[in-house]
Amino acid sequence: MRLRSVVRWISVGATLWSGAGLQARERPSRNVTGWVSAVIAKIDPATGAPAAAGRKRGRRTVVVRVQIAADGFVNRVDIERSSGLPDLDERARGLVRAAGPFSPPPAPLLTPAGTTDLSFPLQLDR
Repeated sequence: MRLRSVVRWISVGATLWSGAGLQARERPSRNVTGWVSAVIAKIDPATGAPAAAGRKRGRRTVVVRVQIAADGFVNRVDIERSSGLPDLDERARGLVRAAGPFSPPPAPLLTPAGTTDLSFPLQLDR
C-alpha cells in the first residue's frame, strides 16, 4: 500500500462517510489527517507491503469499510469490494481487527452515535 497516496483520499472520504460535523468541501484538519495516517500505518505492516516488483502479480486489492468507536475499538469490518478470493477477504478483515484498537477518532469524524467509518483499499499477497 502506498501510504501517502492513500491517506489523503481516506481522510477526505472519512469525513464524508462519517456524517459528522465536517462539511464535504472543508479541508480536513491536521488532527484528522494525522489520525487517519496513524490508523493506516498501524494496519500497513501486517499487509506485507511494500511488495517487490516481481511479486506484484500475486497481490490483490480488497476494499474494506471499518467502523471505529469513539474509544478506538473496531466495531465492524465489512468488505466493500472483494479481491475475488474469499480467504484473502477474510484475511483482510482479520488484519484490520488485529491492528485495533486505535487511538480515539477526532471529534469532527464522530457521528452522533459516537462512531466513524473509514473505507480504504488494502493490497495483500495471495
